[in-house]
Amino acid sequence: MHVLAADPLLAGDIGLNEVLWVIAKVVLAFVVLLVAVILTIWFERKAIAGLQNRIGPNKAGPWGLFITLADGIKLILKEDLMPEKADRPVFVLAPFLAVVPAFITFCIVPLGGDFVDGDGTITLFNTTTFLQVADPPVGILLALAMSSIAVYGVMLAGWASGSKYPLLGSVRATAQMVSYEAALGLSVASVLLLSGTLSTHGIVLGQDGFVNWNVVATGILPFIIFFIAATAELNRPPFDLVEAEQEIVAGYHTEYSSFRFAVFYLSEYINLVTMSGIMVTLFLGGPRPPVEWLEVPIVPGWLSGVIWFVAKVVAFVFVYIWIRASLPRLRYDQLMDLGWKVLIPAAFGWFLVLAALQVAEDEGWNRAVVGGVAALVAVVSYLLLSAALRVSARNRELEGTVF
Repeated sequence: MHVLAADPLLAGDIGLNEVLWVIAKVVLAFVVLLVAVILTIWFERKAIAGLQNRIGPNKAGPWGLFITLADGIKLILKEDLMPEKADRPVFVLAPFLAVVPAFITFCIVPLGGDFVDGDGTITLFNTTTFLQVADPPVGILLALAMSSIAVYGVMLAGWASGSKYPLLGSVRATAQMVSYEAALGLSVASVLLLSGTLSTHGIVLGQDGFVNWNVVATGILPFIIFFIAATAELNRPPFDLVEAEQEIVAGYHTEYSSFRFAVFYLSEYINLVTMSGIMVTLFLGGPRPPVEWLEVPIVPGWLSGVIWFVAKVVAFVFVYIWIRASLPRLRYDQLMDLGWKVLIPAAFGWFLVLAALQVAEDEGWNRAVVGGVAALVAVVSYLLLSAALRVSARNRELEGTVF
């Protein structure tokens, strides 16, 4: 059987060896992600404790490393409650709809490989493959689809609980995730415009050197928009209104306990690690070092790629933790204003500017003139949008409601 695939492992006939390799990569990815989540939870607690001049976890294991395992065992041993008015099948299914898409997304992230002296492939036991579970030709579309499916887990959890407070929390969470997904997709479109491929492996291959990293090539703004939108998608502070205890109890998972609550808790941190990996892949060269001579010495090239990838992901995770320890929660109207009135217009406008410059380069036009026209259109569009918002605010004020 012949399969059209970018991964050399699946480029020829599919036999028992290829099947075993795929199974091994799936198991390895699951173990790596689970260990990364355990360490991330510990790292967040210790880092926030340090930022707030506290000690943090230090009893369960050396330096408190086993605190996550202790919490997991505690949750599993707790009584599993089922609300009387819950829709039982949907109530049971919802946590897995939240966690499975995050794992599937992680499977398309290149975790390593020698992208400096090679094409990112590794050869082990006479088998050549990528250091990622799969590299579908539409990998980025798959990631966006999985983020959309994760919304269903949140919505169904609140609806199936049979209680008004989880339902309110899930409606709020769904509105937030859908709103920021638009800005997220538009910022990704800027990357795809320059990369010319939907394959995550191909996107990393195209970022040869720091000046060609997409964070620089796209003009930084798409990266900033993606980071803010991803933070809101992850329900991380300052966008954690989904779990605003003083307003809606504990949000969409109020009625969950024991193992099912642990799955929701796990999905939050799996999404954090996965989204950090996606940002590294899209904007920061994936496993590539900034320049070739910064490869880690002594170790093989593919392992150097793994080290660089882990370092970049840890840096993102720390930034998320730093934000959590520093910024207050936004009001809900501020959250929606930022998404619909700032991020989406900015992402769409910047995409049009990049598209115009790309066409100018392909057609041989003067890029300075095209850039000037694009800037003029952007200014006029901003003025029109601002005028429309002022008129809308004035009309709402006349009606007795001000936001």
